[in-house]
Amino acid sequence: MSVTRTDQSTAATDPRRWWGLVIIALAQLMVVLDATIVNIALPSAQQDLGISDGDRQWVITAYTLAFGGLLLLGGRIADLVGRKRTFVIGLIGFAAASALGGAAQTSGMLFGARALQGVFAAVLAPSALSLLTTTFTDPKERGKAFGIYGALAGSGSAIGFIVGGLLTEYLDWRWCLYVNVPIAVLAVFGGLALLHDRPGHAGARLDVPGALLGCGGLVAIVYGFSEAEPRGWTDPLVLGLFAAGAVLLATFVWWQSRAPVPLLPLHIVKDRNRAGCFLTMGLAVIGMFGLFLFMTYYLQVILAYSPVKTGLAFLPLTAAIIIGSTQISARVMHRVPPRLLMAPGMVLAASGMVILTQMTVHSEYATEILPALVLMGLGMGLTFMPVFATATAGVAPQDSGVTSATVNTSQQVGGSIGTALLNTIATTSSTAYVTAHLTTGANRNLITNEGIVHGYTVAIWCAAGIMLLAGLVAALMVTAKPPRQDAPTGTTLTESVA
Repeated sequence: MSVTRTDQSTAATDPRRWWGLVIIALAQLMVVLDATIVNIALPSAQQDLGISDGDRQWVITAYTLAFGGLLLLGGRIADLVGRKRTFVIGLIGFAAASALGGAAQTSGMLFGARALQGVFAAVLAPSALSLLTTTFTDPKERGKAFGIYGALAGSGSAIGFIVGGLLTEYLDWRWCLYVNVPIAVLAVFGGLALLHDRPGHAGARLDVPGALLGCGGLVAIVYGFSEAEPRGWTDPLVLGLFAAGAVLLATFVWWQSRAPVPLLPLHIVKDRNRAGCFLTMGLAVIGMFGLFLFMTYYLQVILAYSPVKTGLAFLPLTAAIIIGSTQISARVMHRVPPRLLMAPGMVLAASGMVILTQMTVHSEYATEILPALVLMGLGMGLTFMPVFATATAGVAPQDSGVTSATVNTSQQVGGSIGTALLNTIATTSSTAYVTAHLTTGANRNLITNEGIVHGYTVAIWCAAGIMLLAGLVAALMVTAKPPRQDAPTGTTLTESVA
């Protein structure tokens, strides 16, 4: 359609489009780092609000569950209402939820605010990525734009640890939530002034049964992984949650093949390249989130680092992700197939994980931890950018929101599963080690710390295996050619407007 082509041409020649990228990236950074920014602040919040050890996980899980479980619905809302409008609504709601969490006086109020943050993040994230997809249509510009976006998506979690450490140590844990308010306000005004979008698609409809089935299935499975730690894998509740999650997701797939306007059109995930990207992202993030969890406790509990020092210890990882994404992937993506970046990236990240399996209670950061973090960061940077770019390439405008949401869903659900699964493995291994080695007259503190580190290394071995599996998936499933050998993105995006 000529109108669509005109809109695409306008987006491609707008001199302010790079400033628009800054706004989109700022919003995405806020959403991603909020998954981890409260990790270092969690002990202070727990003490201040009297949260029990069993319930403290919900400060993290309430956010990631709501975020991952509702992203598909958020993507469809972006298609229905319009990306720019949804982007602004998401920013305003996220800021309000952050202010509510910062002012929390009870644990329930904090849990609710974190869940509300996840709801609005689910609205915000897919509209941000779909705006990026339709703003940058030239393959070379698209590579640069996704390089920046991928770097922030990959490093945002690590940046959250740094910012969380600084705010917790020098201000108060509440500022880990309050800090989102000025960022969101800036992004709202910038988005209104700089971003362009067509009105929402009148034919789009919300698939409420699909949303309930999909979200319910994801929540049940992730909650099952969380409960496997205190209850055990064979507990009836845990098995029941896994079974219920499997049934709900199977019913979700069945319904999507019959729904008049499906929440997730199955042709999106039937595409081999997109399915490979979604699966690669989910598996990669399982390992990455597990690393963040273990290294935070290892540095603070075992090596006695302060919150700020712990946050700064992640800085090389962040820098390596940015270098891998913007200086390597973005520069060569239009010359090589995406899998030649993604598969080696996962092998590199797994190599960093293997190095970490050798850590002990007396490990030196500079010689034993730092090299592993750098390898991890480079590997993730090589992987993230081509995953985002390949998964969203060639998508019809009416499906861009839900496709973007599926990329983010794989990231958030992978993070939720990874945190719960690897933490259960680590805890179980630690308990077994302490039981086997704690004898009469033994140094209980030393044995306990050794047991904790042993649990971490066992879980990290599992994470390394999962990352190698991600590399195998990328090598076998992602068969896309370099962007320069494909049809121009702008043409592909505009040919199938309803």
